[in-house]
Amino acid sequence: MSDVFLDPVAVGEAIAEMRRQKGLSQEVVSGLADIGRTHLSAIERGERKPTLETLFRISRALGVSLTDIAGEIEKRLGDR
Repeated sequence: MSDVFLDPVAVGEAIAEMRRQKGLSQEVVSGLADIGRTHLSAIERGERKPTLETLFRISRALGVSLTDIAGEIEKRLGDR
């Protein structure tokens, strides 16, 4: 098996795209997820990797499942 890793940029791009598709600001999503806006911003820029707990909170704030987010991340990883 080749070296596989979870690219934080792909994670951030997926979250940012889903947030924009829902028409939500970082401020709204971070408030609903109970995380700091600067933390969410760093995740979306690929500067920080979210924990599973944080990813779950973001998914709930976006009104999507973790599976939806994981699928979007996998799609982006496949494009690289």
